Amino acid sequence: MSSNLNDILGSIEQLEKYFDEYQQTIQKNGELIVQNLKLTWKKMKLEQYNIKILEEKIETQNSELTGLEIKSEDLIKKLENLKSSKNDLQSKVTEAKGSFERVKDALKSPKIELENLLSKLNSVNEKIALKESDNSQLDQKKIDNENREKQLRTMYTEEKMQDLDFKLKQLKRNNYFTSFLIENSEEEISEVDIIATIMAQGSCNLDELKDLLSVPPIMAVRTIKQLAVKGIIKLDEDSNVITMP
Repeated sequence: MSSNLNDILGSIEQLEKYFDEYQQTIQKNGELIVQNLKLTWKKMKLEQYNIKILEEKIETQNSELTGLEIKSEDLIKKLENLKSSKNDLQSKVTEAKGSFERVKDALKSPKIELENLLSKLNSVNEKIALKESDNSQLDQKKIDNENREKQLRTMYTEEKMQDLDFKLKQLKRNNYFTSFLIENSEEEISEVDIIATIMAQGSCNLDELKDLLSVPPIMAVRTIKQLAVKGIIKLDEDSNVITMP
């Protein structure tokens, strides 16, 4: 009986010991749990803060994304408009190229004609330049001839004039009809002009010489022939060319 009681008391003591250890363990674990809870709570608070920041960032990014989507839609619309404009421009470019080719083909003939006209114009200009050069040479020759004629006129001294006057009087005596025409004509025949003209030109046609004199043709012919008869000038009856002997 006492043995059982001792066993019971021993068991109770053992249980109390276990209970104390259990309480200590529970207390210790409780403190750890509390610490863990506090730490977990702090972490939760931090996570909540971080989550809030993330949410704000996400909201900001969503707002930015919305703005970007709006811009993207605007860009897409603009891109579509640009594509449409591009297509229109390509169509116009194609049409313009066609028009250009047609105009180019149409201008080929006028271009060739223009080149031909320019070539002809250059040729005409060259001919004009040559003619002007020839004309200048002729003008110079004319001036030279006029100067030569003046020199020839001054060469006739009083002695030569007297000699011509003597021959003219002799001509009048030998040919009554010619003398009559000369004496009764209101025109004055200048033998000096006839001789000077022939000497200036080297040779002269009878018809040309008649036109150069300011007297009736019949008197000019008579005078020229009389001068030829007297040997003052030389007249070719076949060609009517007059030269100095």
